[in-house]
Amino acid sequence: MWKLTRRQWRQVIGTAIVVLAILAFFFLPLPKYIEGPGEADNLKTFVKMPGHPDKNSGKYMITSVALAQARPATYLYAKLNSYYSIESVDAVTGGESNATYDKVQDFYMQSAINESIYTAYKAAHKPVTRQYLGIYVLSVDAKSPFAHQLKVGDTVTEVNGRHFNSMVGYQKYIQSQKVGAKATITYRHNGKTRSATAKLMRLPTKKAGIGITLTDNVKVKAQPKVSVDAGNIGGPSGGLMFSLQIYTQVTGQNLRHGKKIAGTGTIDADGNVGEIGGIDKKIIAAKRAGATVFFAPYVKPSKLLLKYEEQHQTNYQLAKATAKKYAPKMKVVPVKSFDDAVHYLKTH
Repeated sequence: MWKLTRRQWRQVIGTAIVVLAILAFFFLPLPKYIEGPGEADNLKTFVKMPGHPDKNSGKYMITSVALAQARPATYLYAKLNSYYSIESVDAVTGGESNATYDKVQDFYMQSAINESIYTAYKAAHKPVTRQYLGIYVLSVDAKSPFAHQLKVGDTVTEVNGRHFNSMVGYQKYIQSQKVGAKATITYRHNGKTRSATAKLMRLPTKKAGIGITLTDNVKVKAQPKVSVDAGNIGGPSGGLMFSLQIYTQVTGQNLRHGKKIAGTGTIDADGNVGEIGGIDKKIIAAKRAGATVFFAPYVKPSKLLLKYEEQHQTNYQLAKATAKKYAPKMKVVPVKSFDDAVHYLKTH
């Protein structure tokens, strides 16, 4: 019978340790996330509008941030590359489970698509309606008196039998009530209508509340019909670029003139563009895809913000600084609204 000598055993064990160390370096999950440049995808493949194809040269590109759980190898890589960042789990998911986080990101994307359709069709003077469904539950405070009833993904449709046409309406009504007063919440959960009654809690503002983080839930109908499939991209930051793609198709205008145009920013029902996270990574993604123009949100910071955050950078400032370093030939254009972006395209 063949036996290993002590030296051979040491060699086998040493080799096994080295192999395990290499595997751990590349595959061992860490309690961190790595955020870096994602993709810059052609929006022609996302938007379908029968009878209104986009046959013009050039493209609008939706930019994304790549997010993945850290491994020792990727953690080290991120430390050595300035346009990668290391984020805590709570900073990424808000302390929610991955399933809940994904649900919220999917809703944000669908909401962005709805507002994009509404903005583009309204600007094009095409038939479009916007139905307000209620307030979408993004998170529920553990101390909320409704914590055992309301879940992330539910939509509150009435408070004490009253329906409002904006989340501001709901907030004002609830905050006008007394802390400790009973309130009945009507909501939709997995397609079914339910109700719950409990006492209103005291918010940090000392006003009454139900203890949820919320946003608007709307449904949009438009003619001609349009469908948008964002695939596995989540979040609200594609709003502006979706609006431009939809507007171009529904009007038939050639606004790109053969250029590859990337950008980012949320969009609301009034066409205002909002700031987003990771714009420096998106500049890199756009550069890799050959973009020559990049639309960056510009929201003027308030004096109060600058008082407490002296080094604050707007999305536009960070995008311009990143482009100067990594994509000097790219034109970064500040936009406050959808109209700003269209005006730039029509005049350049």
